Amino acid sequence: MQHLQCSVCSFKTGRVCAMDVYEESVQYLESQHIPVEAVADVLEEDVFHEETEVSCFLSPLGTEECVDLPDTPTSCSTEDMLERRRVVLKGILESEEVYLRELDTLLMPMKALRASAGTSQPVLSSQEVQTVFYQVPELRDVHQGFYSSLKARLSPYCPTDVSTGQETGERCRGYELVVGDLFLKMVNHIGLYGGFIENYEKAVEVVRKCTVSDPRFRTLAESMMSNNGVDKGRTTYTFEALLYKPLDRVTKTTLVLRDLLKTTPAEHKDYATLQEALRLSCSFLSGVNESSQSKREVTRPGMRRQLMRDGFVVNVSEGERSLRHLFLYTDLLLCTRFKHASRGKQDQYRFCWYLPLAGLRLCWAADQERSPDINIRLHNLKTKMYLLRQQLQQHPKGPRGIGLGARNRKKLEQMELMLLTHSPVYRLELHSPSGKSQTLLFSSLYELEEWREAIHKLTIDNMETVPPDLLTLTSACAKLRMTQQPPLHSTNTGEDDKSLCGTLSVVIHSASGLQEPACIHVCVEVDGFEFYDKQAQTHSSVLSLNPHWDQELSFQVDSTQNMRVLCVSQGKKQDAILGKTTIKLEPKALSQRWKRQILKLGQVELILSLKFCPHPLEAPNPTVQQPPVFSVSIETVAQQEGVLVPHVVRCCVEEVERRGMDEVGIYRISGTTSDISMLKTAFDSNLREAVTRLRTAEVNAVSGVLKLYLRELPEPLIPTELFQSLATALEIQDMDSRLISMLSLLQSSPDPNRHTFLYLLHHLQRVSERQHVNKMSLLNLATVFGPSLLRPPMARDGISVDISQEVVVQVQVVFFYLQCNNLPEAQTSLLYDTDAEEETTHI
Repeated sequence: MQHLQCSVCSFKTGRVCAMDVYEESVQYLESQHIPVEAVADVLEEDVFHEETEVSCFLSPLGTEECVDLPDTPTSCSTEDMLERRRVVLKGILESEEVYLRELDTLLMPMKALRASAGTSQPVLSSQEVQTVFYQVPELRDVHQGFYSSLKARLSPYCPTDVSTGQETGERCRGYELVVGDLFLKMVNHIGLYGGFIENYEKAVEVVRKCTVSDPRFRTLAESMMSNNGVDKGRTTYTFEALLYKPLDRVTKTTLVLRDLLKTTPAEHKDYATLQEALRLSCSFLSGVNESSQSKREVTRPGMRRQLMRDGFVVNVSEGERSLRHLFLYTDLLLCTRFKHASRGKQDQYRFCWYLPLAGLRLCWAADQERSPDINIRLHNLKTKMYLLRQQLQQHPKGPRGIGLGARNRKKLEQMELMLLTHSPVYRLELHSPSGKSQTLLFSSLYELEEWREAIHKLTIDNMETVPPDLLTLTSACAKLRMTQQPPLHSTNTGEDDKSLCGTLSVVIHSASGLQEPACIHVCVEVDGFEFYDKQAQTHSSVLSLNPHWDQELSFQVDSTQNMRVLCVSQGKKQDAILGKTTIKLEPKALSQRWKRQILKLGQVELILSLKFCPHPLEAPNPTVQQPPVFSVSIETVAQQEGVLVPHVVRCCVEEVERRGMDEVGIYRISGTTSDISMLKTAFDSNLREAVTRLRTAEVNAVSGVLKLYLRELPEPLIPTELFQSLATALEIQDMDSRLISMLSLLQSSPDPNRHTFLYLLHHLQRVSERQHVNKMSLLNLATVFGPSLLRPPMARDGISVDISQEVVVQVQVVFFYLQCNNLPEAQTSLLYDTDAEEETTHI
C-alpha cells in the first residue's frame, strides 16, 4: 500500500502524473482507514471538475504528458525560460484563485452552523462544528495572503493587453520578478495541513453521520455551490468533496514548486529560495506518514518537542531593532512578538519567524561602536531614568503620592524598554543551511553566551523535522513560557539593604589553567539600574599560558546584586568564551579594603580583587574620557591606573618580546611617524583599543611609541636630582662599592619610577641576549635609551654646560645598570591590602 512518502520518492526518480498523485492520495487515505469509495465518482467528477483550468497548475506548458521534475532547470535560452516561468506563475495564480473559491464555499455554512449549535435544535454541536472546520479558516487566510501578494507581484509582468514590443520588454524584466519569498512563506505554514490531515478522518465521519441522520444537513452537504469567477458559472460540490480539496492541494504543492524551479535560471534570485521551499515541502510529505502524534506535537525520533529556554531579545531586521520573545525548542527556534494583555485577559503572541536547529550555524561578535548621536540619545534617556528614579524614592505619601508613583514607575518601565532595545552591542547571527539568517542583539555577553550554548547543544545531531504547526505552536507560548516579562529592573521589588549603591572597583590580576597559549581578555558585568555603564573589559593579553593584566575596572552601581565575569579568548575568525561565572555581591561582605578572590571559570582560574565604597550617586555624566597618559607624570598615570608600571610600558614591552626580539635594529630603527602617532592617540583615549591596534602594528612602531612615551615624560624616569649623584657614583673605583651606591640611589626613587625602570632594564637585558640576531648589544641599547631615561638638571646662569659629557653620563649610568646581574625584580602592580584572616576567597 502506497503512502505519500512513496509519492515523494517517485518525484526523485521519474515522472508523476496528476492522476497518479490523486490515486496515491486515495491510497494514503485508505491506509489511514479513511474510506473514499462511497464518493469515488463524486470525487472523480468534482475534485478534477476544473481540470482544464487547473492543468496549467500541474503542467503550465500545456503538454498532456506527465510532469518532469528535474533538480535543475532544463536547457533552453534564458529568455524562453523566463517566459515559461511567467506562464507557470500565471497558471499558479489562476489555480490559487480556484482553490480560494473552493475554501470559501466550504466555509460558507460555518457561521450558520455555529449559530444553530446554540439553539434547542442544532444541526451540528459546537464540538462537531469545530471538528468539521478544523484549520480550514487558517488555511484560507494563508492562501489568501499568498494569492494577494503573488497577484501584486505578477501584475506588472502579466498585462492583459500588450503589444509585441511591450511583451519583449516584459520578458527582459523577468529577472526583476522575485516571488521565491512568497512561496517560502507559504510553505513555512504548511504545518497547518498536518493538523488538517490528522483531523480529516474525524471530520468526514461527522459529515457522513450527519448526512444520514439530519435531512437539513444532507441538503446542505450534497449541493454546495461555488462561483466560477469570470464566466459567472456555478459548480456544485458535495461537502465531502470540498473537504478533500486541501488534501489534494498539499500534494500538488510539491509538483508546483518543481515546475517553477524547472523554469527558473540557476542564477536567479529566486532559485535558492525555491529550492528551500521545495525541500521543506518534500520533508513535510515524508514526515506526514511517519508522524503519529497529535496536531500539537511534532516528534523527532525518540523525542518530543520540548521548550528548553525562552527570554526577551532584540531582533534586527532590515536595520530596525525590535524587542522579541524568543522560544528555544528541542528542534527549532521560534521568534514571537509579545503583546501584554489588559487585566483579566491572557497575553498574546504573534508569529515572527522560526528556524530549524538542524544544521544551524552560530557566530557572535561585538557590534560596531555606536555613533555619537546614538550615544547622546542614550545618555539623555539614562538621565531621565535617573531623575524618575529619584522622584520615586522621594514621592509623598497618601493617595496623591501613590498615583504619582504609579505614573512615574510606568514611565520608567517604558524608558527601560527603549534602553533595552537600543543599547545592545553584542550580535548573535543565526545561519540556516537554506540561506535564511537572523540577527539577535544582547546587552550582556554573559546572556549571549548562555543562549549560544543552549542552541549549540541542540544543533548537534539534530535532524530535519516536519515543519511545525506554527499557529498552534505560537498560541501555546503563553502557557509554555518560563519568562513572563522583559528583564526590567524597575519592576523588581528587591530590598535596598541587599544591593549595592556606590562605587564598585574590580582589579583583574591574572589567569592560569589554559590548555594552550592564548590572547585573553576578561569581561565584567554588573546588574542594577541602567543609568551607568554596566560592563567593562580588560585589554587583551599577549599570547600566553598565564596572562596577567593588573587592570582596575570601576563601576557606578545602583541596586546591584550580582557580578558576572567571563574569560574570552581572541581567535582568528571568532572569539571564544573559555569560561564564565556569577558572583553574588553581599554588601556586608564587601568593604573599602581590597578583598582578593580566586574564581573558577571553566578551565580557567582567575585572580581578582574587589572593594566597594557606598555613597549617594549623582546623575550620570556623558561617557568619561580616559585621562591621557603621554606627557603626564608617571606617578599620576600609575595612580590613575592603580599600578606601579603604566600599561603603555607593559603592553609595548610584551608586544616587542612577542614578535620583535629577532628584529634587526630593534629600538634603534624607528617606525613610521604616522603609525607611532596613531598608537599614541589610542593610548591617550582608550587602552583596550590601543592594545588591539598594537597587536597588528609594525613592531618598530611599537618600540617607537615606547621610546616616545619615555621621552615625553615631564620628569625623566630617573629623577633629575639624582643625576649628579649618579655621575659621582660612576667614578668609584671599587666595583662592589659602586654597585651598592648605584642601587641605593635607585632605591631612593619614587616607587613608580623605580619599578618601571627595573621592568625596562630586565626587558632590555632579554633583548640583548638575542644580539647575535638583532645586533643590539647592551651598549647599543644604553645609547638609545640613556638620554630619555636620565636628564641633567637645567643649567644655572653663568655656568657653562658640557653637553657631550652629560650624554656620556646618561649612557654610562644606563649601561652600568644593564650590566648588573642581580638587579631587584620589578613589581608591576600595587600590593592590595586585604581583610585579616580572609585574604583569599575561592569561588
